[in-house]
Amino acid sequence: MKRREARVKKISGKKNVRGRTYTYEYYTLPLNLYIPKSMVEKWGEEYIIERDVEKGTILIKSKKSESG
Repeated sequence: MKRREARVKKISGKKNVRGRTYTYEYYTLPLNLYIPKSMVEKWGEEYIIERDVEKGTILIKSKKSESG
């Protein structure tokens, strides 16, 4: 099992559709793992990623929940 600490990256962008400009933002971790905005607001931006290659699972834990 591989375990590492990661910080959420906020990505924002713009898209033009039929003359209207839409802005969007989302949060991502390494390995192209997307994190909901509500989760970032509740648990913060630092997470622990545990990847088990044998079982084929990825577990994402908040660093705050691990410490307290």
